[in-house]
Amino acid sequence: MIRRLLPGYLASYVLKQNIFLMCVCLGVGTGIYLLSDLFDRLDDFIEAGLGMGTILKYFLVKMPLIFSQILPAVFLISMIVQLCVMARSKELLALRTGGLSLIWFLRFFVIYAVIWSFGQLLFSQVIGVYGEQEAYRIWKEDVRKSMLDKRVLKNIWLKEGRFVVEAKEVMPFGNRAKDITVYEFAEGNGGIKRVITSESAEVSSKYGWKLENAVELSPDKFASQKHPIFTMPIKLNLNVFKVVDPDIDPAQLPLWQLDQVIEQLKLSGSSVDRLITAWHSKWAYAFSLLTMALVSLALVTITENIYLNIGLGLAIIFTYYALFMVGASAGDTGALPPIVAAWLGNILVSSLALGRIAWVFVPEHLGKYLTKFKAS
Repeated sequence: MIRRLLPGYLASYVLKQNIFLMCVCLGVGTGIYLLSDLFDRLDDFIEAGLGMGTILKYFLVKMPLIFSQILPAVFLISMIVQLCVMARSKELLALRTGGLSLIWFLRFFVIYAVIWSFGQLLFSQVIGVYGEQEAYRIWKEDVRKSMLDKRVLKNIWLKEGRFVVEAKEVMPFGNRAKDITVYEFAEGNGGIKRVITSESAEVSSKYGWKLENAVELSPDKFASQKHPIFTMPIKLNLNVFKVVDPDIDPAQLPLWQLDQVIEQLKLSGSSVDRLITAWHSKWAYAFSLLTMALVSLALVTITENIYLNIGLGLAIIFTYYALFMVGASAGDTGALPPIVAAWLGNILVSSLALGRIAWVFVPEHLGKYLTKFKAS
């Protein structure tokens, strides 16, 4: 019987069992997350007068983000349940009696977890990012639409032809700007022709920028002149900024876009430690599934009590999340190199789990080796 389970049949059996348990845990976890989010935001949805279709769309597009967030915990719990059930039903004992060592399960679940990790990374950075952006758009535009009219963008630079415009504040939905400086260059890059400063401006795509209380400086004539209203023939439209949200963090971008932003900021001389930490953190979080696989194997060597192991597993996953956040903060502030900071939780938790597995496996393996050596 044992021989028939090795190796292909056993791998197929363990794989099917784990996928089934993951689907169950993922369904339960997602349901709890959605219910919690629904109760938290229900009043806002009702107050905004949204229809059922928009509410369902919000939660539907948010589900990929939920999957990617809870998958490490789901992976850990499903493996703990699977291994403890196999231990309780004496399947693990029968397999080990038949000559199957712990190293087979270690090798199988490491390969399995690495495949899941790459899948988690791809899913979170493609479907997950799109779902997060769409859910954020619905929340901002449909639920918090009153906030959009008050949106203010800071320190905006615009260029059109011979004109370069600097605005300290831009209100896209109000078509207004404050603290404006307009640089007009002479033809053929002949230097600055004039500089116009203004307290505020009304922006129109038809009439241009109407500057209020403007001061016109002419460097070539060493002259200045004040204008209550000064219209500039600039056709730059603020509508483009209606789709720009000042709350968007570059660290939330998908990997390939974040990589481009990092390179651009490096060229400009800006500090990019925080973004580099975020880039590595995306990889580290995806490969936390490998860490969870090692943790589950380590726990089952300590006790086969399923309830105790689930409790220990939840405590470890919360500890991992805490270490992950501490590492991210250390990378942001420069206390640790970005790559070390991002992988801090994975390194510490995986090291402890591997230490426990080695503690069990090495004496067992050494004992079998000595027995064979004496027999020979």
